This record gives sequence, structure tokens and C-alpha cells, in this order.
Amino acid sequence: MRWLCLLLPLLTIACTSVTVDEFKRGNANLDASDSVVILGRRHSSDYETEPDLVQCIGEEIASGGSGIRVIPELEFVNRLYPWFEPRIAPMSVRSLNRVAQRDDVARVLRDYGVHYIIWIDGHTETTNSAGSIGCSVGPGGAGCFGFGTWDKESDYEATIWDFDTGKVVGKISADASGTSYMPAIVVPIPLIARVQAGACEGLGTQLRKFLKPDS
Repeated sequence: MRWLCLLLPLLTIACTSVTVDEFKRGNANLDASDSVVILGRRHSSDYETEPDLVQCIGEEIASGGSGIRVIPELEFVNRLYPWFEPRIAPMSVRSLNRVAQRDDVARVLRDYGVHYIIWIDGHTETTNSAGSIGCSVGPGGAGCFGFGTWDKESDYEATIWDFDTGKVVGKISADASGTSYMPAIVVPIPLIARVQAGACEGLGTQLRKFLKPDS
């Protein structure tokens, strides 16, 4: 069984394909005192952008010694309650400017040094599944037999608002897809396609290059 233990970590990741597209309207200009907020869109009735995906993108942007200061989503939303709750969050830069005219909102944005607000819209879903796995327990022991497979797709778009100029300066989208497998001969062995993680890495890396091209 030793060979199986050594092989298992290598078999737990299936292939994922990621496509990233960028639409740029201007160049980013971040000073040392500036910060960036990453927020997830949750106004749709049939899905919400996952908080862990938003956190993952924020960590990707701040990684690699980029020097980009990212304000945690939950901290920012709680501090500005209720102005960035899903039901009343601004849907355009013009709406943001109206909200920012309130003294309490303006004070928090100024304290954070917010320069860019990045909205992430999209989600990951299972699009197809097939196969089955059966397990049984008997006097001679327990075991499973069968084969299962499922497809996942991620579709996300980041819209970058420049709070200082009141304009949309760019949009970046990331589409990822992959198929996971679960063969079972005595022991089920999951081969997981890291679809959402692939979308996070692709989108986060491109956003970091957009905000700081030399990072």
C-alpha cells in the first residue's frame, strides 16, 4: 500500500482550463497611501458571488510583495453599514458618488484611503454529472466500486471603479472549467478539478498587473 500512499497526492488534482480577458479604459495609479476594496455582487436572486472567492482574489492581489493594500470585504461592509448591503449597494459609479456625499460614508472612505473599488460578479456551478459508486460492508471487510464524474464551470467579471475620477477604468473576466473524477476500486480516489481556485488565480493575477504593472 506504500506506493498508493505516495501516489494519492499526485492524483487528487484534475485538469482545469482558464481564460482571462481584459478591457482597459485607463491606467491605474496607486500611491503608497491608497487602498483597494474587493466586493462581491449579490443582487441576483438565483446566485451570489461567493465570499471565499472574493477573499481569495484579495489575497492574490496583495501577494508577491505587490505592496497593494486590500481592505477585507466584511470589514468594509460592516463599517459602512448599510450602504454596501446587497439590496442597496451602488450599481454604478454615479450611485457611489451620491452615497459618498454623506459625511459618515465620506469619512470612512477617506480613513481607508480608498482609490479603487472592484466589484466581482459571477459564480461557480456544477453543469453536469454522471456515474455512480456503491459501497458495502461484509464479514471480510468493506469496499467501494464504481466511477463518478462531474463538470464545473466558473464565470466571473471584475469591474474596476476609480473612486478619485468617478469612472470605470477597466473590466477583467475569467472563465474556468474542468472535470472531476472519482474512480473507486475498494477505496474512492477523488481527482478534483480546482475550477474556482483557477478562476481566482487568473483573475487575481491580472488585477494585480492592472493595478501595479511593475509588480
